[in-house]
Amino acid sequence: MLLRVALGLGLFLKGITFISNSAHLEMILAESSLNDQTSWLTLVITWAHLLGGFLIIIGLLTRWAALLQIPILMGAVIFVNAPSEAFTSNSELFFSLVVFLLLIFFFFEGGGPISLDNYFKKHPV
Repeated sequence: MLLRVALGLGLFLKGITFISNSAHLEMILAESSLNDQTSWLTLVITWAHLLGGFLIIIGLLTRWAALLQIPILMGAVIFVNAPSEAFTSNSELFFSLVVFLLLIFFFFEGGGPISLDNYFKKHPV
């Protein structure tokens, strides 16, 4: 449960960071190979992190929330972090890979015993 909440909180806070400084996200996307699609990608990534992070924190629709995040993190690893920052000291590549692997884990495992997914499974409406 703590790992799921930490993952969700990290994604949610990253979404807040992107909202407060959308120019930084646009700059990151412009420097990657996705430079021609920065306008709509900025909006999608920000709101996906906010919504997906919140759902993962509370354990509601955990598998769907993880599935929503997986392509974003895959893009972060392949198109943004790996080509430009693989060997720099302040690389986010390792962090992006850890988050990506955790999302895959929670996609298969679900929210766990202390989650709204589990509560609604045991107490149908």
